[in-house]
Amino acid sequence: MSTISVSHLSKHFRIYKKEPGIAGSIRSFFKRTYETSKAVDDISFSIDQGELIGFIGPNGAGKTTTLKCLSGLIYPTSGKISVLGYTPFDRNHDYLRSISLVMGQKSQLWWDLPPIESYLLFKELYDISDDQFKKVLDELVELLDLKDILQVQVRKLSLGQRMKCELVAQLLHSPKILFLDEPTIGLDIVMQQKIRSFVREYNTKYNATVILTSHYMDDVKELCKRVIIINHGKLLFDGSLADIISKHTQRKRISVVFETEIPQLEIEKQGTLISYDGHTVVIEVQKEKAPETASFILSHYPVVDLTIEEPQIEEIISTIFSSEKV
Repeated sequence: MSTISVSHLSKHFRIYKKEPGIAGSIRSFFKRTYETSKAVDDISFSIDQGELIGFIGPNGAGKTTTLKCLSGLIYPTSGKISVLGYTPFDRNHDYLRSISLVMGQKSQLWWDLPPIESYLLFKELYDISDDQFKKVLDELVELLDLKDILQVQVRKLSLGQRMKCELVAQLLHSPKILFLDEPTIGLDIVMQQKIRSFVREYNTKYNATVILTSHYMDDVKELCKRVIIINHGKLLFDGSLADIISKHTQRKRISVVFETEIPQLEIEKQGTLISYDGHTVVIEVQKEKAPETASFILSHYPVVDLTIEEPQIEEIISTIFSSEKV
């Protein structure tokens, strides 16, 4: 039995459309115009215990709405959801103790109090024993290197420090399922890497099921073997990240630095020209022709450096969003 099972899930919102100006406001008293927004539109998937899934899509794709349905915060319009054998929107106490929803733009900590004060309150809310609280807190503090800031007011912490403290607050009760909604948003590169390392280690150490949404594709590439892609509320892809990269990388880019300037017309004969400044050139060729083309360039021109690269995953995902075909 899957840890998370979603069958034909839909969530529609009725949105009021107001006409502009005073006249529009007056007319709205007598007649209002509404339209239906399909935030999530008939999606199905299942996730096993211990999986770390990348849940990706552009703004407005339905990612956060789906996570809110899974965590029981909102009631779906139709469909069935089972998480750990529970129906999320029943808000069963045992179920709520088994999950955690971390939203990068939402805070659970008291602004004017140090994190440890909030943790002590959460200890009572979740009815965590003294021994268990100390054990889990010590482990999380060590993993995230927070020992020196537990007594510092939250408002005096940096964004990265606050995000790490938020993670601790959501993990004190040792949830079996972790919903992470943009956990690295707004963080610098170093802090993003630290959060990723923590998520990976937590997933491995506790065999926790993790669903991660992020606009930073580095988060997904480093953490997730499987991805679920949605757009306009519809499921576009569910499977291996490696498979989708392989399927959509029919071409490769060859970047070359020459000792001397090479005429542009000669380079254009080798492939589709992406950029050219005389000494440095980037061309694109069919994947199967890349070795042959690279060999020809190396044997016929004075080359300082040559690299063959796959298209960036951001480009691949962007293409999928645009075509909505996988």
